[in-house]
Amino acid sequence: MKYLQNILFINLILSFLIAQTAQRDYNEELRYQNDAINKMKKEIEDLSSKLRKANINETSTTKRITNLDEEIALINRLIQSLKKEEKTNKNKINILKEDIKTKEDELNILKERYKERVLNTYQRGRVSDLEKVLSSTSWRQAVYRTQYLKVISSIEQKMTKEIESLLIKINKNKLRLESLLRQSIALKRDKQKQMTSLRKMRIKREKELKRIRQDKSALANYMQEKAAGIKQLESIIKRVLEDKARFEREERIRQQQEALKTKEFNLLKGQLPWPTEGRVILKFGKQWNAKLKTTTDNPGIDIKGQPGSPIRCTMSGVVTTVTYIRGYGTTIIIDHGGGFYTVYSHVTNIQTNVDSEVRSGDVIAYMGDSGSINGSKLHFEIWGKGQKLDPEKWLIKK
Repeated sequence: MKYLQNILFINLILSFLIAQTAQRDYNEELRYQNDAINKMKKEIEDLSSKLRKANINETSTTKRITNLDEEIALINRLIQSLKKEEKTNKNKINILKEDIKTKEDELNILKERYKERVLNTYQRGRVSDLEKVLSSTSWRQAVYRTQYLKVISSIEQKMTKEIESLLIKINKNKLRLESLLRQSIALKRDKQKQMTSLRKMRIKREKELKRIRQDKSALANYMQEKAAGIKQLESIIKRVLEDKARFEREERIRQQQEALKTKEFNLLKGQLPWPTEGRVILKFGKQWNAKLKTTTDNPGIDIKGQPGSPIRCTMSGVVTTVTYIRGYGTTIIIDHGGGFYTVYSHVTNIQTNVDSEVRSGDVIAYMGDSGSINGSKLHFEIWGKGQKLDPEKWLIKK
Protein backbone atom coordinates (compact mmCIF):
# COMPACT_ATOMS: atom_id res chain seq x y z
CA MET A 1 0.00 0.00 0.00
CA LYS A 2 2.80 2.40 0.95
CA TYR A 3 4.61 1.57 -2.30
CA LEU A 4 1.47 2.37 -4.30
CA GLN A 5 0.94 5.63 -2.41
CA ASN A 6 4.54 6.63 -3.14
CA ILE A 7 4.08 6.02 -6.89
CA LEU A 8 0.85 8.03 -6.98
CA PHE A 9 2.39 10.81 -4.90
CA ILE A 10 5.39 11.02 -7.23
CA ASN A 11 3.06 11.07 -10.25
CA LEU A 12 0.95 13.85 -8.74
CA ILE A 13 4.03 15.90 -7.83
CA LEU A 14 5.44 15.35 -11.33
CA SER A 15 2.17 16.42 -12.92
CA PHE A 16 2.06 19.50 -10.69
CA LEU A 17 5.65 20.48 -11.42
CA ILE A 18 5.20 19.96 -15.15
CA ALA A 19 1.99 21.99 -15.02
CA GLN A 20 3.94 24.88 -13.55
CA THR A 21 6.37 24.97 -16.47
CA ALA A 22 5.77 27.39 -19.33
CA GLN A 23 5.66 24.63 -21.88
CA ARG A 24 4.38 21.20 -20.85
CA ASP A 25 5.38 18.07 -22.73
CA TYR A 26 1.98 16.37 -22.66
CA ASN A 27 3.17 13.39 -24.68
CA GLU A 28 5.99 12.74 -22.20
CA GLU A 29 3.55 13.00 -19.29
CA LEU A 30 1.19 10.55 -20.97
CA ARG A 31 4.05 8.16 -21.76
CA TYR A 32 5.21 8.24 -18.13
CA GLN A 33 1.70 7.64 -16.74
CA ASN A 34 0.97 4.88 -19.29
CA ASP A 35 4.26 3.16 -18.39
CA ALA A 36 3.22 3.24 -14.72
CA ILE A 37 -0.20 1.79 -15.59
CA ASN A 38 1.33 -0.96 -17.73
CA LYS A 39 3.70 -1.83 -14.89
CA MET A 40 0.79 -2.05 -12.46
CA LYS A 41 -1.22 -4.17 -14.91
CA LYS A 42 1.72 -6.57 -15.18
CA GLU A 43 1.88 -6.73 -11.39
CA ILE A 44 -1.87 -7.43 -11.28
CA GLU A 45 -1.41 -10.27 -13.80
CA ASP A 46 1.32 -11.75 -11.59
CA LEU A 47 -0.88 -11.34 -8.52
CA SER A 48 -3.80 -12.97 -10.37
CA SER A 49 -1.60 -15.94 -11.23
CA LYS A 50 -0.54 -16.26 -7.58
CA LEU A 51 -4.17 -15.93 -6.48
CA ARG A 52 -5.22 -18.73 -8.86
CA LYS A 53 -2.47 -20.96 -7.43
CA ALA A 54 -3.60 -20.03 -3.91
CA ASN A 55 -7.17 -21.03 -4.83
CA ILE A 56 -5.92 -24.39 -6.13
CA ASN A 57 -3.89 -24.90 -2.93
CA GLU A 58 -6.87 -23.95 -0.80
CA THR A 59 -9.11 -26.45 -2.60
CA SER A 60 -6.46 -29.17 -2.34
CA THR A 61 -5.77 -28.53 1.35
CA THR A 62 -9.49 -28.39 2.16
CA LYS A 63 -9.94 -31.75 0.42
CA ARG A 64 -7.02 -33.21 2.40
CA ILE A 65 -8.58 -32.01 5.65
CA THR A 66 -11.91 -33.56 4.64
CA ASN A 67 -10.14 -36.87 3.89
CA LEU A 68 -8.35 -36.69 7.25
CA ASP A 69 -11.68 -36.06 9.00
CA GLU A 70 -13.17 -39.11 7.28
CA GLU A 71 -10.15 -41.26 8.20
CA ILE A 72 -10.20 -40.01 11.80
CA ALA A 73 -13.92 -40.78 12.04
CA LEU A 74 -13.35 -44.28 10.60
CA ILE A 75 -10.49 -45.05 13.02
CA ASN A 76 -12.52 -43.64 15.90
CA ARG A 77 -15.36 -46.03 15.05
CA LEU A 78 -12.85 -48.90 14.87
CA ILE A 79 -11.38 -47.95 18.27
CA GLN A 80 -14.87 -47.86 19.79
CA SER A 81 -15.57 -51.26 18.26
CA LEU A 82 -12.28 -52.62 19.66
CA LYS A 83 -13.14 -51.21 23.09
CA LYS A 84 -16.51 -52.92 22.94
CA GLU A 85 -14.88 -56.18 21.82
CA GLU A 86 -12.27 -55.86 24.57
CA LYS A 87 -14.97 -55.40 27.17
CA THR A 88 -16.90 -58.40 25.82
CA ASN A 89 -13.78 -60.64 25.87
CA LYS A 90 -12.90 -59.53 29.40
CA ASN A 91 -16.41 -60.47 30.52
CA LYS A 92 -16.13 -63.84 28.80
CA ILE A 93 -12.72 -64.47 30.40
CA ASN A 94 -14.13 -63.60 33.82
CA ILE A 95 -17.01 -66.03 33.27
CA LEU A 96 -14.53 -68.74 32.22
CA LYS A 97 -12.44 -68.02 35.30
CA GLU A 98 -15.57 -68.56 37.43
CA ASP A 99 -16.28 -71.81 35.55
CA ILE A 100 -12.72 -72.99 36.08
CA LYS A 101 -12.95 -72.17 39.79
CA THR A 102 -16.27 -74.05 40.07
CA LYS A 103 -14.96 -77.10 38.25
CA GLU A 104 -11.75 -77.06 40.23
CA ASP A 105 -13.80 -76.93 43.43
CA GLU A 106 -15.89 -79.89 42.25
CA LEU A 107 -12.74 -81.81 41.37
CA ASN A 108 -11.23 -80.99 44.74
CA ILE A 109 -14.40 -82.27 46.46
CA LEU A 110 -14.16 -85.58 44.59
CA LYS A 111 -10.51 -85.81 45.46
CA GLU A 112 -11.28 -85.07 49.10
CA ARG A 113 -13.96 -87.78 49.18
CA TYR A 114 -11.58 -90.24 47.62
CA LYS A 115 -8.90 -89.20 50.08
CA GLU A 116 -11.26 -89.64 53.04
CA ARG A 117 -12.38 -93.06 51.84
CA VAL A 118 -8.80 -94.18 51.42
CA LEU A 119 -7.96 -92.81 54.89
CA ASN A 120 -10.96 -94.54 56.52
CA THR A 121 -10.06 -97.80 54.85
CA TYR A 122 -6.52 -97.46 56.08
CA GLN A 123 -7.61 -96.68 59.66
CA ARG A 124 -10.19 -99.51 59.84
CA GLY A 125 -8.04 -101.95 58.01
CA ARG A 126 -8.53 -102.77 54.38
CA VAL A 127 -11.48 -105.08 53.74
CA SER A 128 -11.46 -106.63 50.32
CA ASP A 129 -14.41 -106.38 48.13
CA LEU A 130 -14.65 -110.21 48.29
CA GLU A 131 -14.86 -110.08 52.10
CA LYS A 132 -17.60 -107.49 51.94
CA VAL A 133 -19.53 -109.77 49.65
CA LEU A 134 -18.90 -112.93 51.74
CA SER A 135 -19.94 -111.08 54.86
CA SER A 136 -23.34 -110.44 53.39
CA THR A 137 -26.22 -112.18 55.22
CA SER A 138 -27.79 -113.29 51.98
CA TRP A 139 -26.82 -113.83 48.42
CA ARG A 140 -29.16 -110.91 47.39
CA GLN A 141 -27.29 -108.54 49.73
CA ALA A 142 -24.04 -109.78 48.30
CA VAL A 143 -25.18 -109.02 44.77
CA TYR A 144 -26.35 -105.55 45.76
CA ARG A 145 -23.08 -104.78 47.51
CA THR A 146 -21.08 -105.86 44.49
CA GLN A 147 -23.13 -103.76 42.07
CA TYR A 148 -23.06 -100.74 44.41
CA LEU A 149 -19.32 -100.79 44.68
CA LYS A 150 -18.97 -100.99 40.91
CA VAL A 151 -21.42 -98.10 40.32
CA ILE A 152 -19.73 -95.86 42.90
CA SER A 153 -16.31 -96.48 41.41
CA SER A 154 -17.56 -95.95 37.84
CA ILE A 155 -19.37 -92.69 38.67
CA GLU A 156 -16.38 -91.24 40.48
CA GLN A 157 -14.03 -92.14 37.64
CA LYS A 158 -16.41 -90.74 35.02
CA MET A 159 -16.99 -87.49 36.91
CA THR A 160 -13.28 -87.05 37.44
CA LYS A 161 -12.55 -87.52 33.75
CA GLU A 162 -15.40 -85.21 32.70
CA ILE A 163 -14.27 -82.46 35.06
CA GLU A 164 -10.66 -82.79 34.02
CA SER A 165 -11.67 -82.74 30.32
CA LEU A 166 -13.92 -79.72 30.88
CA LEU A 167 -11.14 -77.92 32.73
CA ILE A 168 -8.81 -78.50 29.79
CA LYS A 169 -11.45 -77.20 27.36
CA ILE A 170 -12.25 -74.16 29.50
CA ASN A 171 -8.58 -73.32 29.90
CA LYS A 172 -8.03 -73.58 26.15
CA ASN A 173 -10.98 -71.26 25.54
CA LYS A 174 -9.63 -68.91 28.19
CA LEU A 175 -6.20 -68.89 26.57
CA ARG A 176 -7.79 -68.22 23.17
CA LEU A 177 -9.82 -65.29 24.51
CA GLU A 178 -6.78 -63.90 26.34
CA SER A 179 -4.84 -64.07 23.06
CA LEU A 180 -7.68 -62.26 21.24
CA LEU A 181 -7.81 -59.72 24.06
CA ARG A 182 -4.07 -59.05 23.77
CA GLN A 183 -4.42 -58.66 19.96
CA SER A 184 -7.40 -56.34 20.40
CA ILE A 185 -5.54 -54.21 22.96
CA ALA A 186 -2.46 -54.06 20.70
CA LEU A 187 -4.60 -53.10 17.68
CA LYS A 188 -6.45 -50.49 19.73
CA ARG A 189 -3.14 -49.03 20.92
CA ASP A 190 -1.88 -48.95 17.32
CA LYS A 191 -5.06 -47.22 16.12
CA GLN A 192 -4.86 -44.71 18.96
CA LYS A 193 -1.32 -43.85 17.87
CA GLN A 194 -2.57 -43.55 14.30
CA MET A 195 -5.43 -41.31 15.52
CA THR A 196 -2.94 -39.07 17.36
CA SER A 197 -0.78 -38.85 14.22
CA LEU A 198 -3.78 -38.00 12.04
CA ARG A 199 -4.96 -35.31 14.45
CA LYS A 200 -1.50 -33.75 14.43
CA MET A 201 -1.57 -33.88 10.63
CA ARG A 202 -5.00 -32.23 10.64
CA ILE A 203 -3.76 -29.42 12.90
CA LYS A 204 -0.85 -28.95 10.48
CA ARG A 205 -3.23 -28.83 7.49
CA GLU A 206 -5.51 -26.37 9.34
CA LYS A 207 -2.54 -24.06 9.93
CA GLU A 208 -1.58 -24.44 6.27
CA LEU A 209 -5.14 -23.64 5.17
CA LYS A 210 -5.21 -20.59 7.47
CA ARG A 211 -1.92 -19.36 5.99
CA ILE A 212 -3.20 -19.92 2.43
CA ARG A 213 -6.37 -17.94 3.17
CA GLN A 214 -4.36 -15.14 4.78
CA ASP A 215 -2.13 -15.06 1.70
CA LYS A 216 -5.22 -15.00 -0.53
CA SER A 217 -6.68 -12.12 1.45
CA ALA A 218 -3.39 -10.21 1.25
CA LEU A 219 -3.14 -10.86 -2.51
CA ALA A 220 -6.75 -9.77 -3.06
CA ASN A 221 -6.21 -6.59 -1.02
CA TYR A 222 -2.99 -5.84 -2.88
CA MET A 223 -4.76 -6.37 -6.21
CA GLN A 224 -7.50 -3.97 -5.11
CA GLU A 225 -4.86 -1.41 -4.21
CA LYS A 226 -3.23 -1.87 -7.61
CA ALA A 227 -6.59 -1.55 -9.37
CA ALA A 228 -7.33 1.60 -7.35
CA GLY A 229 -3.89 2.91 -8.30
CA ILE A 230 -4.60 2.27 -11.98
CA LYS A 231 -7.88 4.19 -11.66
CA GLN A 232 -6.05 7.10 -10.06
CA LEU A 233 -3.40 7.05 -12.77
CA GLU A 234 -6.12 6.87 -15.42
CA SER A 235 -7.71 9.89 -13.73
CA ILE A 236 -4.36 11.68 -13.96
CA ILE A 237 -4.09 10.72 -17.65
CA LYS A 238 -7.63 12.00 -18.19
CA ARG A 239 -6.67 15.33 -16.63
CA VAL A 240 -3.51 15.46 -18.74
CA LEU A 241 -5.55 14.76 -21.87
CA GLU A 242 -8.04 17.43 -20.84
CA ASP A 243 -5.19 19.85 -20.21
CA LYS A 244 -3.67 18.92 -23.56
CA ALA A 245 -7.00 19.38 -25.35
CA ARG A 246 -7.56 22.66 -23.50
CA PHE A 247 -4.07 23.85 -24.41
CA GLU A 248 -4.54 22.88 -28.05
CA ARG A 249 -7.95 24.54 -28.12
CA GLU A 250 -6.56 27.68 -26.49
CA GLU A 251 -3.70 27.60 -28.97
CA ARG A 252 -6.14 27.39 -31.88
CA ILE A 253 -8.19 30.23 -30.41
CA ARG A 254 -5.02 32.23 -29.85
CA GLN A 255 -4.02 31.68 -33.46
CA GLN A 256 -7.55 32.59 -34.54
CA GLN A 257 -7.39 35.71 -32.41
CA GLU A 258 -4.06 36.59 -33.95
CA ALA A 259 -5.67 36.14 -37.37
CA LEU A 260 -8.56 38.34 -36.34
CA LYS A 261 -6.17 40.98 -35.09
CA THR A 262 -4.63 41.18 -38.52
CA LYS A 263 -7.90 42.62 -39.76
CA GLU A 264 -9.96 45.51 -38.57
CA PHE A 265 -13.06 44.13 -36.90
CA ASN A 266 -15.31 46.24 -39.09
CA LEU A 267 -13.92 44.49 -42.18
CA LEU A 268 -15.70 41.27 -41.12
CA LYS A 269 -19.08 42.87 -41.63
CA GLY A 270 -21.06 41.32 -44.41
CA GLN A 271 -18.68 38.36 -44.74
CA LEU A 272 -20.30 35.80 -42.43
CA PRO A 273 -22.55 33.09 -43.92
CA TRP A 274 -26.14 32.80 -42.73
CA PRO A 275 -26.66 30.21 -39.96
CA THR A 276 -29.78 28.75 -41.61
CA GLU A 277 -32.28 29.11 -44.47
CA GLY A 278 -35.36 31.24 -43.83
CA ARG A 279 -36.65 34.77 -43.50
CA VAL A 280 -36.06 37.29 -40.74
CA ILE A 281 -39.31 37.75 -38.82
CA LEU A 282 -37.89 39.92 -36.04
CA LYS A 283 -35.01 42.30 -36.50
CA PHE A 284 -32.30 43.49 -34.12
CA GLY A 285 -32.89 46.34 -31.64
CA LYS A 286 -36.05 48.05 -30.47
CA GLN A 287 -39.18 46.73 -32.14
CA TRP A 288 -42.83 47.77 -31.83
CA ASN A 289 -45.10 44.89 -30.86
CA ALA A 290 -48.52 45.76 -32.21
CA LYS A 291 -50.15 42.81 -30.47
CA LEU A 292 -48.81 43.76 -27.06
CA LYS A 293 -48.72 47.44 -27.93
CA THR A 294 -45.28 47.83 -26.47
CA THR A 295 -41.69 48.30 -27.56
CA THR A 296 -39.31 45.35 -27.06
CA ASP A 297 -35.53 45.20 -27.40
CA ASN A 298 -34.33 42.24 -29.47
CA PRO A 299 -30.59 41.44 -28.87
CA GLY A 300 -30.41 39.47 -32.15
CA ILE A 301 -32.58 38.43 -35.07
CA ASP A 302 -35.27 35.74 -35.38
CA ILE A 303 -35.20 33.62 -38.53
CA LYS A 304 -38.32 31.64 -39.45
CA GLY A 305 -37.58 28.39 -41.27
CA GLN A 306 -38.70 24.83 -41.85
CA PRO A 307 -38.71 22.56 -38.76
CA GLY A 308 -35.60 20.39 -38.81
CA SER A 309 -33.61 22.73 -41.06
CA PRO A 310 -29.85 22.51 -40.31
CA ILE A 311 -28.26 25.21 -38.15
CA ARG A 312 -24.65 25.91 -39.20
CA CYS A 313 -21.74 27.60 -37.47
CA THR A 314 -21.05 31.01 -39.09
CA MET A 315 -17.37 31.07 -38.14
CA SER A 316 -14.75 28.67 -36.75
CA GLY A 317 -14.54 28.55 -32.98
CA VAL A 318 -15.01 26.49 -29.80
CA VAL A 319 -18.35 25.61 -28.21
CA THR A 320 -18.35 27.11 -24.70
CA THR A 321 -21.99 26.56 -23.69
CA VAL A 322 -24.86 24.19 -24.43
CA THR A 323 -27.74 24.94 -22.08
CA TYR A 324 -31.46 25.66 -21.72
CA ILE A 325 -32.41 29.31 -21.14
CA ARG A 326 -35.95 30.24 -20.20
CA GLY A 327 -37.55 32.15 -23.06
CA TYR A 328 -34.78 31.08 -25.48
CA GLY A 329 -34.95 27.30 -25.13
CA THR A 330 -31.93 25.17 -25.95
CA THR A 331 -29.01 27.53 -26.68
CA ILE A 332 -25.49 27.07 -28.08
CA ILE A 333 -22.73 29.69 -27.56
CA ILE A 334 -19.53 29.57 -29.64
CA ASP A 335 -16.32 31.48 -28.84
CA HIS A 336 -14.53 32.74 -31.97
CA GLY A 337 -11.71 34.50 -30.14
CA GLY A 338 -10.98 38.17 -29.57
CA GLY A 339 -14.17 38.61 -27.55
CA PHE A 340 -16.27 37.54 -30.53
CA TYR A 341 -19.21 35.09 -29.89
CA THR A 342 -22.24 33.80 -31.78
CA VAL A 343 -25.43 32.56 -30.06
CA TYR A 344 -28.00 30.07 -31.46
CA SER A 345 -31.34 29.61 -29.58
CA HIS A 346 -34.57 27.54 -29.98
CA VAL A 347 -32.50 24.72 -31.53
CA THR A 348 -33.00 20.98 -31.24
CA ASN A 349 -31.09 17.75 -31.90
CA ILE A 350 -27.69 19.12 -30.83
CA GLN A 351 -24.77 17.87 -32.95
CA THR A 352 -21.87 19.20 -30.86
CA ASN A 353 -20.57 19.32 -27.28
CA VAL A 354 -19.01 21.81 -24.88
CA ASP A 355 -15.29 22.32 -25.63
CA SER A 356 -15.72 20.90 -29.14
CA GLU A 357 -14.02 22.73 -31.99
CA VAL A 358 -16.33 23.68 -34.85
CA ARG A 359 -15.58 25.17 -38.25
CA SER A 360 -17.51 27.53 -40.45
CA GLY A 361 -20.38 25.67 -42.11
CA ASP A 362 -20.48 22.77 -39.61
CA VAL A 363 -24.01 21.65 -38.66
CA ILE A 364 -24.29 22.20 -34.92
CA ALA A 365 -28.05 21.62 -34.47
CA TYR A 366 -31.43 21.73 -36.21
CA MET A 367 -34.23 24.26 -36.18
CA GLY A 368 -36.87 23.62 -33.57
CA ASP A 369 -39.37 25.31 -31.30
CA SER A 370 -37.59 24.80 -27.97
CA GLY A 371 -38.72 27.65 -25.69
CA SER A 372 -40.56 29.35 -28.59
CA ILE A 373 -44.19 30.52 -28.62
CA ASN A 374 -44.12 31.23 -32.38
CA GLY A 375 -43.24 27.78 -33.72
CA SER A 376 -39.95 26.74 -35.30
CA LYS A 377 -37.40 29.50 -35.59
CA LEU A 378 -33.77 30.41 -34.87
CA HIS A 379 -32.86 33.28 -32.59
CA PHE A 380 -29.34 34.35 -33.63
CA GLU A 381 -27.05 36.80 -31.83
CA ILE A 382 -23.53 38.14 -32.34
CA TRP A 383 -21.50 39.48 -29.43
CA GLY A 384 -18.39 41.55 -30.00
CA LYS A 385 -16.18 43.30 -27.45
CA GLY A 386 -18.86 43.08 -24.76
CA GLN A 387 -21.63 44.46 -26.97
CA LYS A 388 -24.67 42.95 -28.72
CA LEU A 389 -24.20 43.50 -32.46
CA ASP A 390 -26.77 43.59 -35.26
CA PRO A 391 -26.29 40.18 -36.97
CA GLU A 392 -27.67 41.40 -40.36
CA LYS A 393 -24.75 43.86 -40.61
CA TRP A 394 -22.29 40.95 -40.26
CA LEU A 395 -24.03 38.39 -42.44
CA ILE A 396 -23.72 38.20 -46.22
CA LYS A 397 -26.34 40.35 -47.86
CA LYS A 398 -29.12 38.33 -49.49
